[in-house]
Amino acid sequence: MTGEILDTLIKIVLSVVLSGFIGAEREIRHKGAGLRTHILVGVGSTLIVLTSFHVSDMYKDIIFVDPSRMIAGVVTGIGFLCAGTIFRSEAQITGLTTSASVWIVSGIGIAVGCGDFSAAIVVTAVVFLVLIGLRSLEKKLQNFNYLI
Repeated sequence: MTGEILDTLIKIVLSVVLSGFIGAEREIRHKGAGLRTHILVGVGSTLIVLTSFHVSDMYKDIIFVDPSRMIAGVVTGIGFLCAGTIFRSEAQITGLTTSASVWIVSGIGIAVGCGDFSAAIVVTAVVFLVLIGLRSLEKKLQNFNYLI
């Protein structure tokens, strides 16, 4: 395997694993966007970053191609995708946390594609802890609110 193929393989696998951690939590909670959705968003974001760098490198002697433009497009596109997971019925809004998790998984995929593994791993851990650990605190705060 050449170095470039190995580098790409590592990035894609890391994107699957990190996105999968967050998607697994959403899957366990039976949310609309679960394991597969999160992995696909993370890997797709990684692919777009890798492609944008490839295109930029491919045309570097002909014209300047800014790879951040494709990355900005990912952020915008995922924002639209996330908006579709938010539902409002009377006084209740659902899907915000799932929407946020899909959006952040895209960011993790972007970080992995850019080679910023440490940021991607740390953010994945933080998001996982927020989704798992703050759930009990959130319920306690809701109960406290009923007492007031």
